[in-house]
Amino acid sequence: MSPEVLVAAGYALALIAGAFLLEWLSAHTHRRSLRYRTAGFDYDEAQDHWICPEGTHLWPHEFDHERRLVRYRAKAAICNGCPVKGDCTDSESGREVVRPLDPWPHSEAGRFHRVIALLMVALGLLIVLAEGVRHHALPEAAVLLGVLLAGVAAERRLARDLRAHPSNFPAPAPAHGAGLVVTGADGVRPISRWASRRQDDGRRR
Repeated sequence: MSPEVLVAAGYALALIAGAFLLEWLSAHTHRRSLRYRTAGFDYDEAQDHWICPEGTHLWPHEFDHERRLVRYRAKAAICNGCPVKGDCTDSESGREVVRPLDPWPHSEAGRFHRVIALLMVALGLLIVLAEGVRHHALPEAAVLLGVLLAGVAAERRLARDLRAHPSNFPAPAPAHGAGLVVTGADGVRPISRWASRRQDDGRRR
């Protein structure tokens, strides 16, 4: 088997493997970042709010439609009187926690890294095709064909989620139970049900 075929196949496979490694590393970094930002906080999915280590509830405050994030904020009076505020936040408006609506890889950062991974696989396919146009013996052609099929499968696997979940969805209800109303360019604001929950939370404390 000619060295050119081995080099082309090796480069192509390395690019395909690198694309999936990039995908894994970026997703892993994303998950670690989320865990770091919400360390010590518990999310109640049924009621759609966060609970801080001191027991304060952070209710949905704003939906950022452009970044597709829900911002949760604690009652300012409670946070400002908290004995551990200095270790938690320097904001006078209450501690804020942000939760992305889109799972990986449909977030903005996820789509960015996914496109890079797709380009890496495409480059590998081009290398194989460029080598394949030359005349090769049957074993060499079989090797190139195998790498080409692997690259096509990888490209389809990486592109599948982006096709199924486009980034320009209309604004959805950002959490279970709805509770947000659209207010124009600002996105959405909490309705009275959430406001009453925050007031009740403050009275209980």
